[in-house]
Amino acid sequence: MRKPEIDYILTKMLESNTNISDVILTVDKPFQVEASGILVPVELEPHFEKLTPFQTEIFALNLVNQDHRLMNALIEEGSCDLSYAIPGVARFRVNIFSQRGQYSIVLRKLETPIPTFAELGLPEAYLRVAREKNGIVLVTGATGSGKTTSLAAVINDINEKNPVHIVTLEDPIEYTHTQKRATINQRELGKDFNSFANGLRAALRQAPKVILVGEMRDRESVEIALSAAETGHLVLSTLHTADAGQTLNRILGMFPVDEENQVRTRLSDALRWIICQRLLPKVGGGRVAAFEALSTSMRVKDVVLHGEAEGKTFQDIIQQGKAFGMITFDDCIVDLFDKGLITEETAKAYATNRANVGRGIDAIKSARGEKTSDLAKLEVDRSYGKENDKFSGQKLSLSPKRK
Repeated sequence: MRKPEIDYILTKMLESNTNISDVILTVDKPFQVEASGILVPVELEPHFEKLTPFQTEIFALNLVNQDHRLMNALIEEGSCDLSYAIPGVARFRVNIFSQRGQYSIVLRKLETPIPTFAELGLPEAYLRVAREKNGIVLVTGATGSGKTTSLAAVINDINEKNPVHIVTLEDPIEYTHTQKRATINQRELGKDFNSFANGLRAALRQAPKVILVGEMRDRESVEIALSAAETGHLVLSTLHTADAGQTLNRILGMFPVDEENQVRTRLSDALRWIICQRLLPKVGGGRVAAFEALSTSMRVKDVVLHGEAEGKTFQDIIQQGKAFGMITFDDCIVDLFDKGLITEETAKAYATNRANVGRGIDAIKSARGEKTSDLAKLEVDRSYGKENDKFSGQKLSLSPKRK
């Protein structure tokens, strides 16, 4: 299987549905795409009912294209990441991994145009992030939740407004930025540097004002990022965590226990924002993002230093910090319901606190003149108490019967 054949298959798969985010090849399954968050089989000519181990391996090896670094990673670590492009059609971020001795492939489709804040529906927090001059900003969420896209919008906004030097360290490069007011140098793992830690270390000698790190993967990367933030750089990065509390614990977990207090102190000074993202099913198809945003303040610094306690949690701070651009997932979800972008069932299923979301939805429905509960369906239990009537007048004896 050569590149023209791979390009033909991928092109046909992209044409099979709308809102395609991923192309997936797995042994014993047909070719599949993920469209609007749902896996859909794709019918191709010639027909492939089930992919064989040989077919996925040949496909994988042609994507690797005799790259020794990728082959070593695939053999020794069990997976490798690379980029792939079909000129004029699409670009992909590719992950090849072994499972039960066979190869599977996931190709994430990369959007070529860089979306704006408005197009993505990003909250005010991202506008404030783009105006930060130093410190660390972390965007977190599950794989495929839009973290890279949101940060691309931030970089694009800085690029359009500020004449500064920006260095990005990515794996792989997903959005290609053009030179505008800023000067941007984009570097790709495996081609331009061999690890995020080494790339970060080198970036400090390249006189950037803004550094984008694709992902904080290890202790060394976090240490260098903290050093960069402490010396006046703005560092933007991602983590695979669900909320602010998990993000802090994930970072602390990378360090020995005896260094925890020192790391807490450095983080309390360097941290500017933690923004978490989730993708929810959208009315009419597709998906829409919900956000949680935490910005730095004296209360946040205190919690970072000493940990969360009763009445002093990140959720409490976010709830009371709306004037500073903070937002909770639940408030964002209620707002999405109000705009008609998600259903009530979706809102409650993805809520952090269902009671809070339920009250918010009831308030919206009440303002619209809609029913807020199904009281009409409630019935009186007419049998209640009748069982007890059977025993009225009878004495209850706890002593055993005598024969």
